[in-house]
Amino acid sequence: MADKPKLAMYWAASCGGCEIAVVNLHEKILDLDAAFDFFFCPCLLDTKISTIEALPDQEIAVTFFNGAIRTAENEEMARLLRRKSRLLIAFGTCATEGSIPGLANLSTREELLRTVYLDNPTIDNPEGILPLPSSEVAGGTLQLPVFYDRVLPLKQVVTVDYFIPGCPPEAHQIWNVVAAVAAGQPLPPPGSTLGAGQLSVCHECSRRKGEKKIARFYRTSEITPEPDICLLEQGLLCMGIATRDGCGAPCPQANMPCSGCYGPPAGVADQGAAMIAALGSILDPGDCRGKSEAEIAGQLAALLDTIPDYAGTFYKYSLAGSILGGRVKS
Repeated sequence: MADKPKLAMYWAASCGGCEIAVVNLHEKILDLDAAFDFFFCPCLLDTKISTIEALPDQEIAVTFFNGAIRTAENEEMARLLRRKSRLLIAFGTCATEGSIPGLANLSTREELLRTVYLDNPTIDNPEGILPLPSSEVAGGTLQLPVFYDRVLPLKQVVTVDYFIPGCPPEAHQIWNVVAAVAAGQPLPPPGSTLGAGQLSVCHECSRRKGEKKIARFYRTSEITPEPDICLLEQGLLCMGIATRDGCGAPCPQANMPCSGCYGPPAGVADQGAAMIAALGSILDPGDCRGKSEAEIAGQLAALLDTIPDYAGTFYKYSLAGSILGGRVKS
Protein backbone atom coordinates (compact mmCIF):
# COMPACT_ATOMS: atom_id res chain seq x y z
CA MET A 1 0.00 0.00 0.00
CA ALA A 2 3.01 2.28 0.25
CA ASP A 3 2.71 3.31 -3.41
CA LYS A 4 -0.96 4.22 -3.16
CA PRO A 5 -2.09 7.73 -2.18
CA LYS A 6 -3.58 7.93 1.29
CA LEU A 7 -7.27 8.63 1.79
CA ALA A 8 -8.69 9.76 5.14
CA MET A 9 -12.22 10.30 6.39
CA TYR A 10 -13.05 11.97 9.68
CA TRP A 11 -16.32 12.67 11.48
CA ALA A 12 -16.86 15.69 13.70
CA ALA A 13 -20.37 16.79 14.82
CA SER A 14 -22.35 14.46 12.59
CA CYS A 15 -24.59 11.40 12.63
CA GLY A 16 -22.45 8.85 10.77
CA GLY A 17 -24.61 8.92 7.65
CA CYS A 18 -21.73 10.15 5.51
CA GLU A 19 -19.75 6.99 6.28
CA ILE A 20 -22.79 4.92 5.29
CA ALA A 21 -22.96 6.89 2.04
CA VAL A 22 -19.40 5.77 1.25
CA VAL A 23 -20.39 2.16 1.95
CA ASN A 24 -23.27 2.74 -0.48
CA LEU A 25 -20.69 2.79 -3.25
CA HIS A 26 -21.33 -0.98 -3.12
CA GLU A 27 -18.91 -2.87 -5.38
CA LYS A 28 -17.14 0.37 -6.35
CA ILE A 29 -15.70 0.52 -2.84
CA LEU A 30 -13.31 -2.18 -4.09
CA ASP A 31 -12.19 0.24 -6.81
CA LEU A 32 -11.71 2.91 -4.16
CA ASP A 33 -9.55 0.49 -2.19
CA ALA A 34 -7.56 -0.32 -5.30
CA ALA A 35 -6.87 3.36 -5.98
CA PHE A 36 -6.22 4.57 -2.42
CA ASP A 37 -4.74 3.44 0.85
CA PHE A 38 -7.82 4.00 3.02
CA PHE A 39 -5.66 5.12 5.89
CA PHE A 40 -7.80 6.83 8.51
CA CYS A 41 -11.51 6.57 9.36
CA PRO A 42 -12.41 6.41 13.08
CA CYS A 43 -15.65 4.46 12.65
CA LEU A 44 -14.04 1.82 10.41
CA LEU A 45 -10.31 1.71 11.19
CA ASP A 46 -8.20 1.76 14.33
CA THR A 47 -5.59 4.20 13.06
CA LYS A 48 -4.36 6.26 16.01
CA ILE A 49 -4.25 10.03 16.01
CA SER A 50 -0.59 9.77 16.97
CA THR A 51 -0.01 7.98 13.65
CA ILE A 52 -1.58 10.93 11.80
CA GLU A 53 0.53 13.38 13.79
CA ALA A 54 3.69 11.50 12.85
CA LEU A 55 3.04 11.79 9.10
CA PRO A 56 4.90 14.39 7.06
CA ASP A 57 2.75 17.39 6.20
CA GLN A 58 0.54 16.84 3.12
CA GLU A 59 1.22 13.11 3.21
CA ILE A 60 -2.52 12.35 2.95
CA ALA A 61 -3.71 12.84 -0.63
CA VAL A 62 -7.38 13.48 0.19
CA THR A 63 -9.33 13.91 3.42
CA PHE A 64 -13.11 13.79 3.43
CA PHE A 65 -14.05 15.75 6.55
CA ASN A 66 -17.67 15.31 7.54
CA GLY A 67 -19.40 16.96 10.45
CA ALA A 68 -19.56 20.48 11.84
CA ILE A 69 -17.22 22.00 14.41
CA ARG A 70 -18.90 21.73 17.81
CA THR A 71 -16.03 21.00 20.21
CA ALA A 72 -12.35 21.77 20.72
CA GLU A 73 -11.54 18.23 19.56
CA ASN A 74 -13.39 18.83 16.28
CA GLU A 75 -11.33 21.97 15.69
CA GLU A 76 -8.06 20.27 16.68
CA MET A 77 -8.68 17.44 14.20
CA ALA A 78 -9.69 19.89 11.47
CA ARG A 79 -6.40 21.77 11.86
CA LEU A 80 -4.37 18.55 12.04
CA LEU A 81 -5.97 17.04 8.93
CA ARG A 82 -5.67 20.34 7.06
CA ARG A 83 -1.93 20.29 7.71
CA LYS A 84 -1.50 16.64 6.76
CA SER A 85 -3.69 16.69 3.62
CA ARG A 86 -3.04 17.93 0.12
CA LEU A 87 -6.80 18.16 -0.49
CA LEU A 88 -9.24 18.80 2.35
CA ILE A 89 -12.84 18.32 1.23
CA ALA A 90 -15.85 19.34 3.31
CA PHE A 91 -17.94 16.21 2.88
CA GLY A 92 -21.66 16.42 3.51
CA THR A 93 -23.82 19.30 4.62
CA CYS A 94 -22.73 19.28 8.29
CA ALA A 95 -19.23 20.17 7.11
CA THR A 96 -20.30 22.52 4.32
CA GLU A 97 -23.11 24.48 6.03
CA GLY A 98 -23.43 23.21 9.63
CA SER A 99 -26.60 21.25 8.81
CA ILE A 100 -28.95 20.10 11.60
CA PRO A 101 -26.32 20.46 14.38
CA GLY A 102 -26.17 24.12 13.38
CA LEU A 103 -29.75 24.68 14.53
CA ALA A 104 -28.31 24.54 18.05
CA ASN A 105 -26.96 28.04 17.37
CA LEU A 106 -30.46 29.30 18.17
CA SER A 107 -29.78 28.37 21.81
CA THR A 108 -26.98 29.25 24.17
CA ARG A 109 -24.45 26.70 25.36
CA GLU A 110 -25.98 26.87 28.84
CA GLU A 111 -29.50 26.26 27.49
CA LEU A 112 -28.33 23.21 25.57
CA LEU A 113 -26.55 21.65 28.55
CA ARG A 114 -29.55 22.33 30.78
CA THR A 115 -31.94 20.70 28.32
CA VAL A 116 -29.77 17.60 27.92
CA TYR A 117 -28.52 17.03 31.46
CA LEU A 118 -31.02 18.72 33.80
CA ASP A 119 -34.46 19.21 32.24
CA ASN A 120 -34.56 15.96 30.29
CA PRO A 121 -37.36 13.66 31.55
CA THR A 122 -35.26 10.56 30.82
CA ILE A 123 -32.27 11.74 32.90
CA ASP A 124 -31.78 10.88 36.59
CA ASN A 125 -29.39 13.62 37.74
CA PRO A 126 -30.51 14.77 41.22
CA GLU A 127 -27.20 16.49 41.93
CA GLY A 128 -27.43 18.58 38.76
CA ILE A 129 -24.01 17.51 37.48
CA LEU A 130 -22.91 19.05 34.18
CA PRO A 131 -19.95 17.86 32.09
CA LEU A 132 -16.76 19.84 32.62
CA PRO A 133 -13.61 20.06 30.48
CA SER A 134 -11.59 18.71 33.43
CA SER A 135 -12.65 16.68 36.48
CA GLU A 136 -10.55 15.25 39.28
CA VAL A 137 -11.33 11.66 40.27
CA ALA A 138 -9.58 9.07 42.40
CA GLY A 139 -7.58 7.71 39.49
CA GLY A 140 -6.45 11.07 38.14
CA THR A 141 -7.83 13.79 35.89
CA LEU A 142 -10.61 13.12 33.39
CA GLN A 143 -10.79 15.47 30.41
CA LEU A 144 -13.50 16.20 27.89
CA PRO A 145 -13.27 18.43 24.80
CA VAL A 146 -14.52 21.98 25.36
CA PHE A 147 -18.10 22.36 24.15
CA TYR A 148 -18.15 25.52 22.02
CA ASP A 149 -20.74 28.27 22.21
CA ARG A 150 -21.58 27.91 18.52
CA VAL A 151 -21.52 25.33 15.76
CA LEU A 152 -19.28 26.29 12.83
CA PRO A 153 -19.01 24.86 9.32
CA LEU A 154 -15.53 23.62 8.45
CA LYS A 155 -14.73 26.62 6.20
CA GLN A 156 -14.94 28.95 9.22
CA VAL A 157 -12.08 27.10 10.93
CA VAL A 158 -9.64 26.05 8.18
CA THR A 159 -9.14 26.56 4.47
CA VAL A 160 -11.26 24.06 2.54
CA ASP A 161 -10.29 23.01 -0.99
CA TYR A 162 -13.65 21.65 -2.14
CA PHE A 163 -17.20 21.07 -0.93
CA ILE A 164 -19.44 18.03 -1.47
CA PRO A 165 -22.97 18.79 -0.21
CA GLY A 166 -25.72 16.40 0.82
CA CYS A 167 -27.16 14.83 3.95
CA PRO A 168 -25.56 12.53 3.07
CA PRO A 169 -24.05 13.01 -0.41
CA GLU A 170 -25.52 10.69 -3.00
CA ALA A 171 -23.30 7.67 -3.69
CA HIS A 172 -23.07 8.32 -7.44
CA GLN A 173 -21.81 11.85 -6.77
CA ILE A 174 -19.24 10.57 -4.28
CA TRP A 175 -17.98 8.15 -6.89
CA ASN A 176 -17.75 10.91 -9.53
CA VAL A 177 -15.43 12.84 -7.23
CA VAL A 178 -13.38 9.81 -6.15
CA ALA A 179 -12.94 8.67 -9.76
CA ALA A 180 -11.84 12.13 -10.89
CA VAL A 181 -9.27 12.44 -8.10
CA ALA A 182 -7.99 8.88 -8.61
CA ALA A 183 -7.57 9.45 -12.35
CA GLY A 184 -5.76 12.74 -11.80
CA GLN A 185 -8.36 14.65 -13.78
CA PRO A 186 -8.24 18.45 -13.58
CA LEU A 187 -10.48 19.76 -10.82
CA PRO A 188 -12.33 23.08 -10.72
CA PRO A 189 -10.72 26.05 -8.96
CA PRO A 190 -10.29 25.63 -5.19
CA GLY A 191 -13.41 26.59 -3.28
CA SER A 192 -15.70 24.97 -5.83
CA THR A 193 -18.54 22.59 -5.08
CA LEU A 194 -18.06 19.05 -6.40
CA GLY A 195 -20.58 16.25 -6.77
CA ALA A 196 -23.50 18.59 -7.41
CA GLY A 197 -24.99 20.84 -10.05
CA GLN A 198 -25.28 24.58 -10.51
CA LEU A 199 -29.06 24.91 -10.65
CA SER A 200 -31.91 24.00 -8.29
CA VAL A 201 -33.61 20.71 -7.44
CA CYS A 202 -36.62 21.93 -9.45
CA HIS A 203 -34.44 21.53 -12.53
CA GLU A 204 -34.11 17.80 -11.82
CA CYS A 205 -37.64 17.22 -10.54
CA SER A 206 -39.97 15.57 -13.06
CA ARG A 207 -43.17 16.86 -11.45
CA ARG A 208 -45.42 19.04 -13.57
CA LYS A 209 -45.07 22.72 -12.73
CA GLY A 210 -47.69 25.41 -13.30
CA GLU A 211 -48.78 28.70 -11.78
CA LYS A 212 -48.05 28.82 -8.07
CA LYS A 213 -50.63 30.45 -5.79
CA ILE A 214 -50.51 29.06 -2.27
CA ALA A 215 -53.35 29.74 0.15
CA ARG A 216 -52.02 27.55 2.97
CA PHE A 217 -49.30 25.04 3.78
CA TYR A 218 -49.74 21.45 4.92
CA ARG A 219 -47.58 19.09 6.89
CA THR A 220 -46.75 15.88 5.08
CA SER A 221 -49.09 13.95 7.40
CA GLU A 222 -52.08 16.13 6.52
CA ILE A 223 -52.52 15.38 2.81
CA THR A 224 -51.71 12.73 0.23
CA PRO A 225 -50.27 14.75 -2.65
CA GLU A 226 -50.96 14.14 -6.31
CA PRO A 227 -48.06 12.08 -7.69
CA ASP A 228 -47.19 14.24 -10.69
CA ILE A 229 -47.88 17.85 -9.65
CA CYS A 230 -45.34 20.19 -8.04
CA LEU A 231 -45.48 19.64 -4.30
CA LEU A 232 -45.10 23.35 -3.56
CA GLU A 233 -48.18 24.08 -5.65
CA GLN A 234 -50.05 21.57 -3.48
CA GLY A 235 -49.11 23.43 -0.30
CA LEU A 236 -46.23 21.23 0.83
CA LEU A 237 -43.27 23.41 1.68
CA CYS A 238 -40.74 22.00 -0.77
CA MET A 239 -37.32 23.65 -0.58
CA GLY A 240 -36.34 22.49 -4.07
CA ILE A 241 -36.63 25.99 -5.48
CA ALA A 242 -33.82 27.18 -3.15
CA THR A 243 -31.66 24.04 -3.06
CA ARG A 244 -28.74 23.01 -5.27
CA ASP A 245 -29.37 20.18 -7.70
CA GLY A 246 -27.27 17.05 -8.11
CA CYS A 247 -29.13 14.65 -5.83
CA GLY A 248 -31.52 13.50 -8.56
CA ALA A 249 -34.59 14.77 -6.67
CA PRO A 250 -35.32 11.45 -4.90
CA CYS A 251 -37.51 13.02 -2.20
CA PRO A 252 -40.11 14.58 -4.54
CA GLN A 253 -40.13 11.33 -6.48
CA ALA A 254 -41.16 9.60 -3.22
CA ASN A 255 -43.96 12.15 -2.59
CA MET A 256 -41.88 13.97 0.03
CA PRO A 257 -40.92 17.65 -0.29
CA CYS A 258 -37.26 18.54 -0.63
CA SER A 259 -35.96 19.65 2.78
CA GLY A 260 -32.90 21.43 1.37
CA CYS A 261 -29.98 19.15 2.24
CA TYR A 262 -27.82 20.05 -0.77
CA GLY A 263 -27.64 23.65 0.43
CA PRO A 264 -28.12 26.82 -1.62
CA PRO A 265 -27.71 26.80 -5.41
CA ALA A 266 -24.64 28.34 -7.01
CA GLY A 267 -24.56 32.09 -6.53
CA VAL A 268 -27.00 32.09 -3.60
CA ALA A 269 -25.46 33.34 -0.35
CA ASP A 270 -28.34 32.47 1.98
CA GLN A 271 -30.65 29.51 1.34
CA GLY A 272 -33.34 30.56 3.79
CA ALA A 273 -33.49 34.10 2.46
CA ALA A 274 -33.77 32.76 -1.10
CA MET A 275 -36.70 30.54 -0.11
CA ILE A 276 -38.47 33.34 1.74
CA ALA A 277 -38.04 35.62 -1.27
CA ALA A 278 -39.49 32.96 -3.56
CA LEU A 279 -42.50 32.43 -1.29
CA GLY A 280 -43.13 36.16 -1.18
CA SER A 281 -44.17 36.11 -4.83
CA ILE A 282 -46.50 33.11 -4.66
CA LEU A 283 -48.40 33.42 -1.37
CA ASP A 284 -52.13 33.99 -1.83
CA PRO A 285 -53.75 35.53 1.27
CA GLY A 286 -57.18 35.49 -0.38
CA ASP A 287 -59.50 38.21 -1.63
CA CYS A 288 -58.22 41.53 -0.29
CA ARG A 289 -60.59 43.86 -2.16
CA GLY A 290 -62.11 46.52 0.05
CA LYS A 291 -60.22 45.37 3.13
CA SER A 292 -58.06 47.45 5.40
CA GLU A 293 -54.32 46.98 5.71
CA ALA A 294 -54.86 45.42 9.13
CA GLU A 295 -57.34 42.90 7.70
CA ILE A 296 -54.98 41.99 4.85
CA ALA A 297 -52.11 41.62 7.31
CA GLY A 298 -54.29 39.32 9.39
CA GLN A 299 -55.07 37.11 6.40
CA LEU A 300 -51.38 36.92 5.52
CA ALA A 301 -50.46 36.12 9.14
CA ALA A 302 -53.00 33.29 9.17
CA LEU A 303 -51.38 31.86 6.03
CA LEU A 304 -47.90 32.12 7.53
CA ASP A 305 -49.11 30.46 10.72
CA THR A 306 -49.51 27.25 8.71
CA ILE A 307 -45.69 27.07 8.57
CA PRO A 308 -44.85 25.32 11.86
CA ASP A 309 -41.14 26.11 12.19
CA TYR A 310 -39.48 28.90 10.24
CA ALA A 311 -35.89 28.20 11.26
CA GLY A 312 -36.23 24.42 11.03
CA THR A 313 -37.80 24.72 7.59
CA PHE A 314 -35.90 27.48 5.81
CA TYR A 315 -32.53 26.89 7.55
CA LYS A 316 -32.68 23.21 8.44
CA TYR A 317 -29.30 22.51 6.87
CA SER A 318 -27.75 25.93 6.31
CA LEU A 319 -28.22 28.05 9.44
CA ALA A 320 -24.63 27.95 10.77
CA GLY A 321 -23.17 28.80 7.36
CA SER A 322 -25.78 31.42 6.47
CA ILE A 323 -25.59 35.19 6.67
CA LEU A 324 -27.58 34.94 9.91
CA GLY A 325 -25.29 32.33 11.41
CA GLY A 326 -27.91 31.47 14.00
CA ARG A 327 -26.58 33.95 16.52
CA VAL A 328 -28.48 34.12 19.78
CA LYS A 329 -29.55 37.59 20.85
CA SER A 330 -27.93 38.66 24.12
